[in-house]
Amino acid sequence: MQNLLVADLRLFTEGTPQDRSRFIETLGQAFHDIGFVIIQNHAVPPDLQAALYEKVEAFFRLPDEVKARYVVPGTAGQRGYTPKNLEHAKDRAVPDLKEFFHVGPEITDPTDPLYHRLPKNVWPTEVPGFKEVVQAAYEKFFQTGQALLRAIALYLDLEEDYFDSRIRNGPSLLRLLHYYPLPPDQPIPEGATRAAEHEDINLITLLIGASAEGLEVLTRQGSWLSPRVAPNEMVVNVGDMLERLTNNYLRSTTHRVVLPPPEKRHLPRFSVPFFLHPRPEVSLACLPSCITPSRPKAYPDITAEAFLEERLRELGLKA
Repeated sequence: MQNLLVADLRLFTEGTPQDRSRFIETLGQAFHDIGFVIIQNHAVPPDLQAALYEKVEAFFRLPDEVKARYVVPGTAGQRGYTPKNLEHAKDRAVPDLKEFFHVGPEITDPTDPLYHRLPKNVWPTEVPGFKEVVQAAYEKFFQTGQALLRAIALYLDLEEDYFDSRIRNGPSLLRLLHYYPLPPDQPIPEGATRAAEHEDINLITLLIGASAEGLEVLTRQGSWLSPRVAPNEMVVNVGDMLERLTNNYLRSTTHRVVLPPPEKRHLPRFSVPFFLHPRPEVSLACLPSCITPSRPKAYPDITAEAFLEERLRELGLKA
C-alpha cells in the first residue's frame, strides 16, 4: 500500500445517491482494511485551521508556570492542560514526549444529565480569541465526525441517524497537542518517542494536518506506512470503541508519532486531533449484525463510560 484511501466527504453530504453510495463504500472499505482514511472537503475550513494553529502555538509558548494554571484536578486530564511527560501509551512505562490541552463540549441544555456530570472547560485568558476560535473548530470537527458516522451507519446497514443521539453532548475531546522541541544536548529517555505505538480509545479520531511529519500507521503486513496528506485534507481513524461495537469488523489500527531525525529534533510539532466519543451511558455491546459463526462475539458488554475509565487508568491518567 502506497498511501491511505482518499474519500471526498462532499460526495456524501451534497452528492447524488450514486455519489453517496460510492463514498460509503470507500469509507467502509478503508475502515475495514486498515482503519484509516484521508478525507477531502471536510467541514473545517482553511482559515479556521490557520487561526486554530495560531492559538495553539501561542498557548504552548506560554511559560510552564502559566500553563499550569489550567490543570484541572480530578478530570484525569480530560479538561484543560496536561503537562509534559505525564501520559504514556498502554503497557508502556516511558512517557510520551508531549504536552496537551483538552476542550470538551459546551453543553447548554440544563435538562441533559451530562450538563451537570461532565467537567467544564477552562479558557486561557493570556491568548486573546482562544475560546472563540477553539469553540468554532470543535463544532466543525463534530459536524464532520457526525457526517462520517452517518456514512458508517449506512455501511453497517443501520439507520443513518443511528449514532446521532448516541454522540449528542458526549465527552468528545479536541486535543491541542505540542510535541515539544528537544535541544541537541538533552538526553532522551531510553524508549521515549513523541507518541508510542497505540490505538485510540474513542469511536473515530479526526486529525487536520500536523505541523511536521511523524505519523506512522501499522499495516496488516506489519510494515509502517507514512501517510501522504495534502494541505487541508484530514486523516480519520477508527478507535477501540467502534472496533468493539463492530466486533472487530472495523479496525482500530496501531499508529505512532516518531521522533524526527536528530537535526530536526529542536523543532516543535503541533497537532490537533478530535476524539469523537459516545455518551457515557451508551452500550458498546457488539452489534448483532456483526456477530457471525465465523466472527463470534469477541467482547463482553460494557458501557462507554466504563471502557473509557479503564483505558484512562492504563494510560496513567487515572488512579
